[in-house]
Amino acid sequence: MRAPGSPDGRIWPVRRRRRLKRPAHRPRYKGPSFNRVLPNVLTMLGLCAGLTGIRFSLDGQFDAAVIAIMVAAVIDGLDGRIARLLKGTSRFGAEFDSLADFLCFGVAPAFLLYLWSLHRLGGVGFIPSLMFAVCMALRLARFNAALDSAPAPKYTAGFFTGVPAPAGALVALFPIFLGLESRLVGMQWLDTLSHNPAVVALVLIGTALLLVSTLPVWSFKNFKVPAPAVLPILLGTGVYAAFMLAEPWAALALAGVIYVGMLPFSTRSFRRLRGEAEAMRMGEDAETDETETTAA
Repeated sequence: MRAPGSPDGRIWPVRRRRRLKRPAHRPRYKGPSFNRVLPNVLTMLGLCAGLTGIRFSLDGQFDAAVIAIMVAAVIDGLDGRIARLLKGTSRFGAEFDSLADFLCFGVAPAFLLYLWSLHRLGGVGFIPSLMFAVCMALRLARFNAALDSAPAPKYTAGFFTGVPAPAGALVALFPIFLGLESRLVGMQWLDTLSHNPAVVALVLIGTALLLVSTLPVWSFKNFKVPAPAVLPILLGTGVYAAFMLAEPWAALALAGVIYVGMLPFSTRSFRRLRGEAEAMRMGEDAETDETETTAA
């Protein structure tokens, strides 16, 4: 049978004609969406940066090791926000992020400071590094446990309990910042001080205690800036960025000092909010009791 309309009179099989008319279907794959995968990819990059920092510290390249840890800190600040923006948060991502934080901000700084100075004390010098890593693990475990606990009061939404992991690493690396800056400016006494095992141990143990403390620390997630302070903050940020480009180690050391100096103010702010919430709750309870008495 000849195909109708065929100029050359070729015979088309019926089966082939039906196949040509059949619409093409795109294959559908099962699995998580890209929104859920992207934050985990960033977390993996941060984990690789922390491991690279350990490798640089073994080679004695302390400046490169610090840069790697700071890169991990920047990535850690981005992956959670991107996950919330893309609505790609998951329990797996939270657990993976905590494990990466433990290595990048618990193991890597402790290892780096041990090779920087504390190894001079032998086995005793490993105690502050061990204490810092353990306290970092406890701090992250407490944070994960709080995810499954009962909802906290609203006034606690803008606060962490204890110093967060990236900030703890920033504060702990303060002696290395001083040492690297002293080499640039030629201040031998400052370099000697930054390598003093007693100073390094004091900074490391103090930071470890801040990690597991119950101090309320600003998280800056819901932090509202007063309108008159917007312009000074923008100007100060620009000045600090220029200072960071000119003197990066001094700027990082200054950032650690400023962060520690902010802790008393965050505690005072938390207590003020808690007092206001308790006063409001007591007022509501008094109104409820008065209403019940009137109704009786």
